[in-house]
Amino acid sequence: MRMRYAVAAVVTLAFGQGVAIAQAPPDAPPADPNAAAGLERQVTLSPQEQLAQADGHLARMEQARSTVRRMLMDAREKRDVVKTLCLNDKLTQLDVAITSATERRDALSAAVTRSDADLGAHEFTILTVLRQRSDQLSTEASQCIGEEIGTAGTSSVTPTIDKDLPEEDPSEYPTFKIAVEPPMCASCFN
Repeated sequence: MRMRYAVAAVVTLAFGQGVAIAQAPPDAPPADPNAAAGLERQVTLSPQEQLAQADGHLARMEQARSTVRRMLMDAREKRDVVKTLCLNDKLTQLDVAITSATERRDALSAAVTRSDADLGAHEFTILTVLRQRSDQLSTEASQCIGEEIGTAGTSSVTPTIDKDLPEEDPSEYPTFKIAVEPPMCASCFN
């Protein structure tokens, strides 16, 4: 079953690369087949290399989380509600990605122990995607925009009235009579 997923991923990648080549402008240089998502390089890694790179992915994700956490603490200190909400959302998503990546790293380690190369490649691919997602979240966190803080102090408003407006006579406004009698209740009749 896992082999089907791996084959489906390779077919999807190959089809996507073919579509990209077919859509390239005629004067564009030919696409480098090794530049497609970096998966070719990762498939050739040994299981021990995959484990080492998985540890590197997790370290990078942890570093991104600590950077976003510092940004969040700074936004809270400045009482920037908008930026705090944005960064809190990104930090929560990073936490989920890191939790999932840690589980995938453990599954990769178990697959390496059992010498299951297909499962190991599958887990490593998912872990790589999670690392890419954490990179994206880190970039999004750095783009969180906070509230623009206005200056506190005295301000003044100077009204200007257009001199070309026609003069109005308030006595020409319609008058309305307000009912003073309370409405009759429906239950008052027997």
